[in-house]
Amino acid sequence: MIVGLGNPGANYSTTRHNAGYWLLDRIAEDRGATLRPESRFQGEVGRFRSGSHDLLLLKPSTFMNRSGQSVAALSRYFKIAPEQILVLHDELDLPPGDNRLKRGGGHGGHNGLRDIINRIGKDFLRLRIGIGHPGDRNQVVNYVLKAPSREDLAAIEEANRRSLDILPLLLDGQLDKAMQQLHSKQE
Repeated sequence: MIVGLGNPGANYSTTRHNAGYWLLDRIAEDRGATLRPESRFQGEVGRFRSGSHDLLLLKPSTFMNRSGQSVAALSRYFKIAPEQILVLHDELDLPPGDNRLKRGGGHGGHNGLRDIINRIGKDFLRLRIGIGHPGDRNQVVNYVLKAPSREDLAAIEEANRRSLDILPLLLDGQLDKAMQQLHSKQE
């Protein structure tokens, strides 16, 4: 299962906090999957097949700090273990254009991750999408709820394109190779 985090609604569609939605939409488009509203899962759900893998895509329609409700509902219904879940999310601690893979860990102050961890545990894979930091922690909320500059958006989109390239490796369980390929192109 691949989950893209963000906030629903047109007011948020271009904000940095929706970087997970942006990448999930790219994956769906790239794989020919259609995301459809599913009220029982509190989100939009899509499916695609890649080789022997049948994948679910999820875009929670809850607000960010309730993302875990949607993730838990879909993963319980389809009996998907946390280790089989990839969460795409914005990351303040990485500059725009720098996407990183990480297995497990804490929430780092990210409310979407906090809610997912509270509901399914922390053993899921994360693709951290760099959005940069405003430099002052008191400005974080305003920063993530605003659109990135044209240059930052171009860097985020390029990093997301590179992230699409490693998806086959992830699906084949080659996490180390996927990390090496994604991370080496950004250094």
